[in-house]
Amino acid sequence: MEQVQSKAAQGRVADAPSGHWVYRALPRRLWPYAQLARWDRPIGWQLLLWPCWWSAALAASAYARPGDSFLSLIPSPWHLVLFLIGAVAMRGAGCTYNDIVDAGIDEQVERTRSRPLPSGKVSKRQAWVFLVLQALSGLAVLVQFNSFAIGLGIASLIVVAIYPFMKRFTNWPQLVLGLAFSWGALMGWAAEYADLARPAVLLYLGSVFWVIGYDTIYAHQDKEDDALVGVRSTARLFGDSTKSWLIGLYGGALILMASAFSAAGIPVPAMAGLVAAGAHMARQIAVLDIDDPDQCLRLFKSNNVVGWLIFLGLIGGGVWAALKPLV
Repeated sequence: MEQVQSKAAQGRVADAPSGHWVYRALPRRLWPYAQLARWDRPIGWQLLLWPCWWSAALAASAYARPGDSFLSLIPSPWHLVLFLIGAVAMRGAGCTYNDIVDAGIDEQVERTRSRPLPSGKVSKRQAWVFLVLQALSGLAVLVQFNSFAIGLGIASLIVVAIYPFMKRFTNWPQLVLGLAFSWGALMGWAAEYADLARPAVLLYLGSVFWVIGYDTIYAHQDKEDDALVGVRSTARLFGDSTKSWLIGLYGGALILMASAFSAAGIPVPAMAGLVAAGAHMARQIAVLDIDDPDQCLRLFKSNNVVGWLIFLGLIGGGVWAALKPLV
């Protein structure tokens, strides 16, 4: 699907990849709903998922003792699947809600005016119904966890609800996005222990720094349009100092995550994942051109690699703890 959607024609949204399975597999009448949920742009649910999986892996290998079994030191596959389904459902619900709130703004921004609401491919009423269906799917996942995790997950909706309005009132909407997108860093621990502890909080804060960093890169795509319509962002706030801010944000993220690992007694080999992630973040900063929207989008998407590196490092730490008596 090469044609970009407009009020006159149906097609893909401007920042979705051409040839995506959504446009090959789904009937045309379902395209607007897939676009509302961002099924054609999976990077969003992937970035929402990583703090969940990090937290689940952190909780599994925390405070490892000699004699602990291998299976007890790696995250529950069932929990990983639940977090995956929940991330897709709740990212879709959040994006649908964001599009409902921002329909007027999206119509004025070149990259977003092809979305289903501003292009007239779906009504607000239809979008609300779809939002409710996705939220119910997320609730069905949430109730599989313990009561503490259920309450914690419901509490996240407060942050999700206020996020779309922040770009109107503060230069730091990316901070609120970080608070929302990092919530999974608390959930994995809560699902395992039915409480919160210092390692989970440190991981959460580290993830918040990471989100602010990568979404600042993302926001540089729209800074000119944002200035015209009065939308605020850290991209506009940081401007030419973005690289310096990213050094602080990504550096802070790594320090906080390393502190989380240390507080949980995670085996040292897990730090290899953080080192590799740090190298990847450093490369992002080194090559970043804030005036190249296409590159900003590529670098933003590359943070999925950061997620994998940190997660595999944690899994490696658990495996090391299980094998340590044998080596």
